Amino acid sequence: GARQKKPVPNQSHATFGKARGDYAEDPGDYLKKCAKSGGKVLTLAQLKREHPEVLAPKELKPQTRVGPPTKEERPVMNLVTSKNFIVANAVEVILAAPKKLPQGSRDYLKKEDYGKVPKYLSHIKKDIDAEYSYIRALQEAREQEEAARMRPLEEEERKDLIEGLKTKWEQVNTAYQAGTHITKLDTMGKMKRKERHEAELSQIEKDIEKLSKKQIIVSADG
Repeated sequence: GARQKKPVPNQSHATFGKARGDYAEDPGDYLKKCAKSGGKVLTLAQLKREHPEVLAPKELKPQTRVGPPTKEERPVMNLVTSKNFIVANAVEVILAAPKKLPQGSRDYLKKEDYGKVPKYLSHIKKDIDAEYSYIRALQEAREQEEAARMRPLEEEERKDLIEGLKTKWEQVNTAYQAGTHITKLDTMGKMKRKERHEAELSQIEKDIEKLSKKQIIVSADG
């Protein structure tokens, strides 16, 4: 018939650990409320009164501080020294031997280029001088071009310009005098016309004053 027992019973942790499902926790075995305290949480006052041994330290650390001195341990008093610490320190510093430099330290005073201008500064100075020379050359060329385009105004031309400005001044002044009898400037057109005549007369007088100078330089293109 069928065998009632296995010839080799199952052994836990024999090869691959427990059987499948044995590692699962029991859902009914969980931590209940107040399980560790016997079902009641004591207050601090109750704990001091009923179980003071729980609050007692388990181990006392050794005392590291020394206690206060006794009345027999009196300090030594009335000790006075005549040593001048300022003078003593000064003498000690003066008589002290100079510090020795470590072996292999570099003396920068004995370098080949000590006290000389670095080469890169010379190159930079040359570049700056070259840029200044180029800028001066451009300015001189521009001034020469502007001087070539300028010419002195001839005397006959100057007189003709002055005569033309005087003629224009007479025309504008005539139109301006024609409106001087109007004392009430009640419209915008009258005010604008009066201001325009005054501005033209002032500008013509300035132009005549400029042309009255002895030497006048004008553009050759004009």
